[in-house]
Formats: sequence, structure tokens, C-alpha cells
Amino acid sequence: MRTSAAGNSAARGFTLLELLVVVAIMALASAGVGFALADSGQMRLQREGERLAALLESARAQSRASGAAVRWRADAEGFHFDGVAPGTLPQAWLDRDTQARGAATLWLGPEPLIGAQQVVIVNSQLPGEAVRVATDGLRPFTAQALR
Repeated sequence: MRTSAAGNSAARGFTLLELLVVVAIMALASAGVGFALADSGQMRLQREGERLAALLESARAQSRASGAAVRWRADAEGFHFDGVAPGTLPQAWLDRDTQARGAATLWLGPEPLIGAQQVVIVNSQLPGEAVRVATDGLRPFTAQALR
């Protein structure tokens, strides 16, 4: 006759506590993945503003290197850099619903110091959200969310 002493059981299962710990770890991991994958509209608009700031700084550097004045202007189809070689800089927004608010024209050089300038970009799918891309004339352009 076989007897089973504590700890010698042939069929041993998981305890309720072990199962709860595993479920809690899985819930935390899936929540972290969900937050990492979520891309809100505000994040897309902020990314668009940061891209525009980088493009403006690139055009500003090209203007200083060539000695030619460069102007950035927005229109219904996107934006344009006047004074740089065609095709060297993008001329469209990443999201086609993005546009500049108001009349947007920026002068980017060739002087090392330019006047304080800004442009506000919005997305028609995100009412009430906006991003300002601005410089004080000395520092680089930066993107800042407006609420």
C-alpha cells in the first residue's frame, strides 16, 4: 500500500498564489505594451512640430553656408523652402491633415542672428490641439505643445 507523505506527491499542481502572481505579471506586461504602442494624435502633432523645427534648422544652416536668403512658407498643399536647391528638403507634412495656422512665413538667414519667429501648426482631426515651432533668433527652433 502506497502512502503519500507531504512533498512526495507525484501529481503536484500550482497553488492559487502562484497563479495569481503569474496573472499579475502578465497584466502588467500587457499594459506596458499597450502604453508603448499607443500613439495619440497629440504625439503625432508634436512629432510633426519637432520635424519642422529640424527642417527649419537645416534650411537655416544651408542659408548661412551659401549666403543666400531662405524663406519658409506654408500653403494649402504643404510648405516650401524658397532659396534652397529644389528637392533638398521635404515640402509636405507627414500627416495630410496638418497645416499652419494663419499666414506663415519665416525668414531663415543668412545672418547668424535672425528675428524672433514662430509658426503654429494644427491638425484638423485634433480640435483644440496645437504646436508652436519658434525661435528667439539666437537659439534653434523648438516645438512646444499649446493647450
